Amino acid sequence: MFGPVLEILALGGPVVWILALFSVIALTVVLVKAIQFWSMRDGGNAVAEQAINHFANGEHSQALVLVKGRRAPRPQLIAQTLLLIEAGKLQGEALHKEVMRQARQAVAGLASYLRVLEVIATLAPLLGLLGTVLGMIQAFQAMEAAGTQVDPSVLSGGIWVALLTTAVGLAVAIPVSLLNSWFERRVEAQAGVIQNDLEHLLSLQAARVNAQADAKARLKLA
Repeated sequence: MFGPVLEILALGGPVVWILALFSVIALTVVLVKAIQFWSMRDGGNAVAEQAINHFANGEHSQALVLVKGRRAPRPQLIAQTLLLIEAGKLQGEALHKEVMRQARQAVAGLASYLRVLEVIATLAPLLGLLGTVLGMIQAFQAMEAAGTQVDPSVLSGGIWVALLTTAVGLAVAIPVSLLNSWFERRVEAQAGVIQNDLEHLLSLQAARVNAQADAKARLKLA
């Protein structure tokens, strides 16, 4: 099973070994991110929407019970926002800044290690091309040293071995690039939903504070 792989590694030289290391690192990051996103599948989206509806109806406690202790970032951030509102220490712009700070921190956690995939997707084809160029240089040096005794089969063999590094580089870069794009799209979508949820909560809270202030003003006038 591992015979062809070891043969490719032996023929490709150091460049292919580096690309193999890149593939192992990329696979590890992909597995970590897949587990991270899979762990978020605990009904967090439906729970988040229900919690916001409860809060809009003035049912603060019910909203907090729904989202408290959830692992997904969306309900977690809603719970943190509800706790901040309940504490009452922050109001207006200060509350908005703190909520957005927590949201940025959560989104940064979702996007962690994606930079590694991006770098590998960029460097892998370049390393493959470098290996091909080095292999072609060696092949033509051998042809020059052979003089008139050039064996075409030896030359063609050296060329295909040189081209092997480009093939390996592309084989690493293409799936890594696709997976990185998919993960980035997931992070962007989640960030948009989270921002919308938190802005909605803060708008509801601001409307509630204004309504309470108006009610107090009317009582004073009465």
